[in-house]
Amino acid sequence: MKKGFKIIATLVALVAVVVAYNVYEFSIAGRDTTGVPLDAPAGSAQVQPVPDDWAVERTRRHEAKQTYIAQKQEAFDWFTRFPFSESDGTPLIMLRLLPVIAPELWGEGDEFLSVVGLFHDTRAEQRFLPSGVGFSGLSRQDPKGSIDYTSFTCAACHIGRVRVADNSLQYIDGGINAEFNINHYFVLLHQTLAAIYGDETDPSARQQRVTEAFLSALDRAESESETFFYRDYRYNPSYNGNDYERHFDAEYEAAQIALFRQNADQYVADFVNYTEGFVAAFSDYLDKTYDGFQAQMLGGFPGMADATGVSSSHGYELLEATATGRLVSHKFLPDSPGLTDFMAVWEQSTRTAEWDSTQQQLINGGGQYNGNIPIPIFRNLAASMTMGLQNTDLRVAAFSADLLDQLPATPYPFDVDETLAGQGQTLFARHCAECHQPNNGRVYNELGTSPARSEVINTWLMEGAREEYKGICSPDTSIVMYGQEVKPCAEFKGVSLKDMDHVIMRPLDDQRGYNATSLRGVWALAPYLHNGSVPTVYHLLMPQTRPDQFVKSRLDYDQQHLGFVWDGDVDVDGEGYLFDIRQFHALSNKGHDADVILDGTTYKLDWSDDPSGALAIIEYLKTL
Repeated sequence: MKKGFKIIATLVALVAVVVAYNVYEFSIAGRDTTGVPLDAPAGSAQVQPVPDDWAVERTRRHEAKQTYIAQKQEAFDWFTRFPFSESDGTPLIMLRLLPVIAPELWGEGDEFLSVVGLFHDTRAEQRFLPSGVGFSGLSRQDPKGSIDYTSFTCAACHIGRVRVADNSLQYIDGGINAEFNINHYFVLLHQTLAAIYGDETDPSARQQRVTEAFLSALDRAESESETFFYRDYRYNPSYNGNDYERHFDAEYEAAQIALFRQNADQYVADFVNYTEGFVAAFSDYLDKTYDGFQAQMLGGFPGMADATGVSSSHGYELLEATATGRLVSHKFLPDSPGLTDFMAVWEQSTRTAEWDSTQQQLINGGGQYNGNIPIPIFRNLAASMTMGLQNTDLRVAAFSADLLDQLPATPYPFDVDETLAGQGQTLFARHCAECHQPNNGRVYNELGTSPARSEVINTWLMEGAREEYKGICSPDTSIVMYGQEVKPCAEFKGVSLKDMDHVIMRPLDDQRGYNATSLRGVWALAPYLHNGSVPTVYHLLMPQTRPDQFVKSRLDYDQQHLGFVWDGDVDVDGEGYLFDIRQFHALSNKGHDADVILDGTTYKLDWSDDPSGALAIIEYLKTL
């Protein structure tokens, strides 16, 4: 969709919001208030027993994960390699020239983009881009039909790493990339442009300087190697018995360079407008919502993001481009800060909602921290649209939904005391399992955690998001998956989604709190609480010990306390940064720190008077 049409569509959606808001207030059908409990399914929660031999079980689970990924290789590639858009983003040639233009900012060779926390996955042979960056030459039906664009992939946020006993790094597929700093990426783009501008203030002259800088860098790259950009990359997987071969050789590269040179002015203009427009819009959002904390947010926090704020800033930017849009643009910026840790996305079946008896509402499950997007494909669309691309490739969301439904959690990679874990199993069953069971759709607001993230969505954002998601994936939208034409948004669990826009995102009253998710792979979710303000499970269970500041994004692991190393030095081998929860109110580490009574039952959350019990629970959690 062209930008002008997108603005018009957004404005039309705004009119719908005004009407819809009154409908919500007075609807006799109650379609936008559930009228039914969001609690977990009735009955006792199932508690996973402790394995007799953890070393054997760990190997079995690791092999099961590898087998699953091999069986879902095409979906895994869409999750890890394929970009969010086939016809939008940063031209690959421009991305690859950034280190030529500003090596002091971007790094070179295998270090390219490591400055924003992206790394090369050694399991993927010949990759010339780090894990988490994809390009459209892989996804286009005609690989030579147009210029290649790049954007982030799901893996940028959702494949992490941990340093194990032999000092090697193990990949955490579907987990959390605690190193990735998306804010810093945009800041570096902005700094690169500023360095090129120098003292020039005229917009046209600035753009001309940028064009000349990229063309000059392109000349240098071509003189260095005829395979500078693609490194003679060959992609040759076999999907369902059919080979899918793409060879990005010198001939392919020369054709891409020729295409870029033909329209370099336009590609540069789009790149400049996208970068400058987003940075300006995000700055406006920070002024509104992060007063006194703008500089820290612009610097970014590895492993964290305000995804809702980023997404809404892109919409705000479009509205600001028109006089009519400017009248309402601030309505689309959240009032509450939404800075959170990335989430693990494995075993999504444990979060999948089901229909109530009326087949009009979804219950017993949900997505995001507050359960507000219950249908997986729309949840994935919300993530991919964070980049603000004009043309989002629906196939990424659809393949990812298929992959993640049953993707096994990465097992705890260290030893376990099975006897102590057995003691912890009993305590977990009594005090934790009832809330942290699969498909618990209940939203908890009784635990004293910062409510900021759960208050991010307002009526304007909710309706705008529903309209946007439906525009990309309506019940009639078709795509090709596994060689078959499918309509991924035609139905959900056997119920048609026609005229069911209200289930795309939960009504506001059902979002004011946080889900208690299943704890499979909980060892890898550190730090804890939605805002990552508690470094280890030990600190979660022993609230009086919670530090005001600690180190985040180290790859070493604290096996005793169950979390990544948090009390070591900052910037050891380039790892880690200091996280201070006193800097901003939404970083509060309060909550989940006092015993609670829910539905007449008392649950022990503060284990300060029983440290041995806390350690037993920790040992049991390692086995989940």
